[in-house]
Parts: sequence; structure tokens; C-alpha cells
Amino acid sequence: MRTIGNILWLVLAGFWLALGYAFGGLVLCITIIGIPFGIQAFKLAGLALWPFGRTTAMGSPDGCLQIGFNIIWLVVFGWGLFVAHIVAGALLCITIIGIPFGIQAFKLSVLSLWPFGRVIVPSRDTIVVFR
Repeated sequence: MRTIGNILWLVLAGFWLALGYAFGGLVLCITIIGIPFGIQAFKLAGLALWPFGRTTAMGSPDGCLQIGFNIIWLVVFGWGLFVAHIVAGALLCITIIGIPFGIQAFKLSVLSLWPFGRVIVPSRDTIVVFR
């Protein structure tokens, strides 16, 4: 079922979404200052291309630099991407057939809001650690 969902997602929305994120990543990587943000755009492109069966998890914390980059990302890119993914997810969830695709849009919205420090992992390997 995961493969069928990924193929449908790829054909209907994933290819164009991933292409947009990859293009944005390339544009950001033109400058030295934009390279960290371009890498995060490539991370979003990878998840947008093949989202079923994968999720995001918190990686190793890198401290103040990671928080600073996340705040800059949030102000410059994050809010717009987050709202776009939430609206798309809500519209997709109107029909029963679109609910799995809406869930994937919501998954992308979380990553697009605060991408630094998150890693993409297979869904079955997700472990929640309480500190």
C-alpha cells in the first residue's frame, strides 16, 4: 500500500513539489550564506518526492546555531510553506480518498516550519524518547 501511495503522490503532486524545493535549494546554494538553507530545502524535496513510509524525527541537537537558523528559516520561509501545506492538507482531507495525501501534506508542514535538527527516518524505526 505504501508503494501505491508513493507512486500516486509522485505522479499527482510529489514530482512538482520536489522540483520546486530542489530549485529553491539550488538558488539558495548560490551564495555561501544560503547553503545551510539550501540543504534544508533539499531535505524537504527528498521527503516531498517519496513521503509514504517515512517520517521526521529530532536528530542530535547542535545548540544555538541550529536554533538561530531555525528562527531565520521560520521568519523568511517557514510560515509561508507551513500555511501552504496546512491549506493543501485540509483541502485534501475533504474527501476520503484524499485523507492519506492530506496526512502527508501535514507531515511536510511540520518539517517546513522547523527543519534544522530534524532527520528523515523510515516510519517503522521511529522511536520516541522522553527526557
